[in-house]
Amino acid sequence: MANPHGTPIWYELLSNDAAESKSFYDDVIGWNISATSDAPGMDYRMIATGDGSFIGGMMPLTDAMRSNGAKPTWLFYVSVEDVDATVKLIAEKGGSIHLPPFDIPGAGRAAMVADPQGNPFYVMRGASSQTSTAYERMGLGKCNWNELATSDQAAGNAFYADVFGWKYPDKMSMPGDMGDYVFVEVAGQIIGATLKAGNQGSGWQFYFRAPDIEVAADKVRANGGTVHAGPMEVPGGDRIIVASDPQGVKFGVVGPGQ
Repeated sequence: MANPHGTPIWYELLSNDAAESKSFYDDVIGWNISATSDAPGMDYRMIATGDGSFIGGMMPLTDAMRSNGAKPTWLFYVSVEDVDATVKLIAEKGGSIHLPPFDIPGAGRAAMVADPQGNPFYVMRGASSQTSTAYERMGLGKCNWNELATSDQAAGNAFYADVFGWKYPDKMSMPGDMGDYVFVEVAGQIIGATLKAGNQGSGWQFYFRAPDIEVAADKVRANGGTVHAGPMEVPGGDRIIVASDPQGVKFGVVGPGQ
């Protein structure tokens, strides 16, 4: 793909119940998740926004995956120039390799890794010359924000700077002993932020844009999910909720302010 090194290019939902996940997210975010597999030889279902563009895919977990410790979660793919060289650097910088580099026919080359604090993600070099628009700061149905809650914020920030060239141009003080909310910049754009893990746990959390945050919150509850925080306004004027789907997978929704 044409996306610069270090930028997010794809989002992936691991699900214990594909039909349930489709029903939930199609209603809450306004997606159209494929009802059946889009990939030969495996069960992988594309996630399309209302305009028909793709932001990611859903992979139903198999018994074999669950026996190896896989659980429902959201993950993302980060674009890199060279998967093998990046994986080597990740290991040198204290990260771990969950799945070594592998080829995806027609899609590119990828690896599943984790940062030194144990937060998993993928790195990928796509085969397509097209630019991924899965992350768009204000795109409807797209991921608008990537947020990392980590057990060691300073070490985590240094790791991602070394591996992906991320910069941290600004920060915002948070209440109490929560520390700083540190903004992440790569390839000239802000893509999210890092913060110290607290009671919410650690890991990557992704915020997807819906037309109306109040409606989205109601739909989360009506479809068996839970709203943990919000709706609340955030700097810049948007409103958000932090929620979990019926399988307990946490995610965020962004909507326009009032």
